[in-house]
Amino acid sequence: MPSKVVYRVSATATGGRDGHSKTEDGAVDVNLAVPKEMGGPGGGVNPEQLFATGYAACFLGAVKFYAGQKNVQVPDNATVTVSVGIGPREDLGFGLDVGIKVDLPGVDNDVADDLIAGGHKVCPYSHAISGTLNVTPVRA
Repeated sequence: MPSKVVYRVSATATGGRDGHSKTEDGAVDVNLAVPKEMGGPGGGVNPEQLFATGYAACFLGAVKFYAGQKNVQVPDNATVTVSVGIGPREDLGFGLDVGIKVDLPGVDNDVADDLIAGGHKVCPYSHAISGTLNVTPVRA
């Protein structure tokens, strides 16, 4: 839990996976569609895409934050790619499978590994899913 909330956003969804979702400020306003792979029509945005997009941006920000604490420069062309899969769980419902690849061009491998591990520790998305998903970020 944060000791002090400095930003909060709210979003409202209607219709579930085959509906609409919008943030209260209108910055995100998307029609949702079930992917073809899950029996839907595809062609729209789905929750897994939104999660992957948010996690990738947040993780790169966390790597940059951690690097700043260590006085290490993250290259401008650094990237984080998050893949999110969904499928049935053996017990009940559905589960996510998350992979993270981090590309830090020109950064020494040992330094890159430290930045990735440190970013994973400070990233709020990583923290939020700890204990429920096994995610190990790796160098691309």
